[in-house]
Amino acid sequence: MMGSPYTAHVTSHGGRNGFVRTSDGLFDQKVGTPNEGEAAGTNPEQLFGAAYAACFHSALKSIAKSKSIDTSNSQVTAHVTLHSEGTQYHLSVEMEVTVPSLEEARVMELAEAAHKVCPYSKATRGNVEVTLKVRAPVQK
Repeated sequence: MMGSPYTAHVTSHGGRNGFVRTSDGLFDQKVGTPNEGEAAGTNPEQLFGAAYAACFHSALKSIAKSKSIDTSNSQVTAHVTLHSEGTQYHLSVEMEVTVPSLEEARVMELAEAAHKVCPYSKATRGNVEVTLKVRAPVQK
């Protein structure tokens, strides 16, 4: 991992119905209110889910590597739900983890270990309900 801190610079224009752009221009995306079936642009929940899944997966792979565990073809899917209660909103996340070469109990151990060290898990702890789910690999 990096020795010095890293800061990402992302600017929003227009909120949920505008666009977000990184300072380096590598990411420039239209965003819209989450409405399934409409192509108004990606939404903040999808962006958060993408970032959280990638970070969580890296933590999982790092822990597995330190234990000489093969995580080839592993995947992590973040299911981010935006809840509405009147005028109040909150998020919940289900992290779905698959490691085809491992039995479910071992995958859950890795997922729990990743959840302890992942920076996104640390940032959401106590604020966002995060549940871990192990998905059995598809049998061929």
